[in-house]
Amino acid sequence: MIRDLKKKKTKISDKAFIAETADVLGDVTIGEGSSIWYGAVVRGDMSYITIGEYTNIQDNATIHVDTNSPCKIGDYTTIGHNAVVHGCEVGNNCLIGMGSIILNGAVIGDNCIIAAGALVTGDTVIPPNSMVMGSPGKVKREVSKEEIETIRYNATRYEELWKNEHI
Repeated sequence: MIRDLKKKKTKISDKAFIAETADVLGDVTIGEGSSIWYGAVVRGDMSYITIGEYTNIQDNATIHVDTNSPCKIGDYTTIGHNAVVHGCEVGNNCLIGMGSIILNGAVIGDNCIIAAGALVTGDTVIPPNSMVMGSPGKVKREVSKEEIETIRYNATRYEELWKNEHI
């Protein structure tokens, strides 16, 4: 379901995919080639959400905001199944693993991997090219060139998936 909330309007590229059971509400902007998958909720009610180009929000993920805490997600980023991304910033070409949680005010730099199940606490700043694991999440190492290329490749595969299988 795509729905405006009073004066908060959705702005979705006509070259994006929203699954029938996904909910996109309020002040939400979604870029070209991006996809919101089954059961995902993207709710821009108390602030705004921007999702860049060729980014995929996978099944049952939640993207939400808080008063004065918008959510900004860059280009070629994957938000894994059941992840919660709340009032934070996620850079370009990132992988946010399944079931991970990122809280208000956190900033995830470009080319980062947040491991499945990791918790990035509020106001934490993760430098670019970092692999984060654990609860609370800690930088464990630098992301390799091959991993960076794989993140980008997987993001483009999701665009191909919805174009070839879902429309």
